[in-house]
Amino acid sequence: MTSFPMDNDSFIVAASWLLSPEAPPLAGGALLVRRGRIGDLGTLQRLRRDHPVPIIDHPGCAILPGFINAHTHLELTHFPSWRLRSQLEEHPQRFVDWIIQLIKVKRGLTPDDMRASAREGIRMCLESGTTAVGEIVTARTLAPLYRGSRLSGRLFFELVGHDNSRFRELLREAVELSGESPAGSFSAGLSPHAPYTLGEETFPLIREAAAGASLPLAIHCSESTEETNFVFSSSGQLAERFYPFVGWERYLPPPRRCSTSQLLERAGLLTDSTLAIHCVQVSRADAEILRKRGVSVALCPRSNERLDVGRAPVALLRKLGIPLALGTDSLASNDSLSLWDELRFALDAFGDELSPADLFRMVTLGGATALGIQGDHGSLEKGKRADFQIVGQAGKRESGLVERVMLRGVVEDVYVAGERFDGERTSP
Repeated sequence: MTSFPMDNDSFIVAASWLLSPEAPPLAGGALLVRRGRIGDLGTLQRLRRDHPVPIIDHPGCAILPGFINAHTHLELTHFPSWRLRSQLEEHPQRFVDWIIQLIKVKRGLTPDDMRASAREGIRMCLESGTTAVGEIVTARTLAPLYRGSRLSGRLFFELVGHDNSRFRELLREAVELSGESPAGSFSAGLSPHAPYTLGEETFPLIREAAAGASLPLAIHCSESTEETNFVFSSSGQLAERFYPFVGWERYLPPPRRCSTSQLLERAGLLTDSTLAIHCVQVSRADAEILRKRGVSVALCPRSNERLDVGRAPVALLRKLGIPLALGTDSLASNDSLSLWDELRFALDAFGDELSPADLFRMVTLGGATALGIQGDHGSLEKGKRADFQIVGQAGKRESGLVERVMLRGVVEDVYVAGERFDGERTSP
């Protein structure tokens, strides 16, 4: 491997293979990195001839796009240690028990706790080959930290509540923060959390704000039977335990006699810029609604297993052509923030429905498209940001290459906007 000063405007990174979704593997492939972007790509032989610049060679490896984690809560990265500190050592198996524990833990946190946790989450993403995320932001003061980091993607500012006046203020603040995203870093969006944490009178406010500011939405949708029971009949553990716990008894809605997807469609919150997260408890009729409205879905299979809420009907979603992405959720309900871990779990869980090539697309161009950032991310193409990873154990044979890399590949290096990652730096 040849090294050189990393402040050079241009250099070439080469490997045994260049792997990008929707393109055939390229043997002896290379990228020209120029001022943080992909200036050219092709065989090393051609790039060496056309561009007399320094070369970093990674024999036996493959160059892949940086992965796109479509659903994260990086501010919860330190949750396992917070739980121990709060002397809440149990791992709740029921969904509502988990929500209540999460709220109890968060009530004891300081702004410094949240900053340190988010910073660690950013580092963990980057070191595992993830270069962009769809991050749910509840602590608004963290926005500068994300934007000052080397990670990129989209920040979805979370919206929760029933009180109309307080909710309007929360929404106004979220829209204002959304307008502060600098180009090339994080785009913005809104995250109406879930139907059980929002009053229906807030739905038109969200719809109008999102349309007025051209902001996409990310919504936790049909994650559990507790949610579907609550939406349909205002019954079950969310009504009986969660609402009294947070003091929302007076906001308990009358039975809606519909599904989550039907409720959100009626509210006008399902559009082609909506990301529906989880979608475990969806029927054929629900899936048809998602398809008709052009909604993308972020699957989080390890989180779903940890919380014992079921498995998403992947075969149905794929049959209907619903765009899929993959997310890790948070360390409050998962063991790591690595999309490599997530996709390998998904291969075991959905082996009959998702191939290695399917999952490769879901964590690259699929994730970028779901977040609306595909113009800069998700594939190795001229003009895009030079966000890519060097993955070892690629081997020499093209036969079975994608499967081999997905199953056995090891991240050896990560480049973000053309700069090699060697530890996270944040400015704020």
